[in-house]
Amino acid sequence: MPADLNPNTPTHEELPSLPHDKDGPVFREPWEAQAFAMTLTLHEQGHFTWPEWAECLGAEIAAAQAGGDPDLGDTYYLHWLKALEGLVALKGIVSTEDLARRKEAWDIAAHTTPHGQPITPPEDA
Repeated sequence: MPADLNPNTPTHEELPSLPHDKDGPVFREPWEAQAFAMTLTLHEQGHFTWPEWAECLGAEIAAAQAGGDPDLGDTYYLHWLKALEGLVALKGIVSTEDLARRKEAWDIAAHTTPHGQPITPPEDA
């Protein structure tokens, strides 16, 4: 959806490093769009403010750069996801233990699902 059709989509000025084209955010993988959508939904539900989100994402990117990430744009959504995981844990939306359990379930599902099939974790994940 082009950014101008969704007033909740952050602008380039709000997130200058967000991969985008003239129509809005650009995603290389489906999970990137899902992480983006989850962030917008949690923000719209009032779980955090956009300045809180931007600060968390900025801190995650800065930490990655300090750790040697060359910041070529290909790791942006990895930082986005890590920032989201940290923020939802900080806000008590999901516990760190629950996040770890869910990540493990998805990892197992990804490694055991036949190529070309949709990856779905167990129902209790």
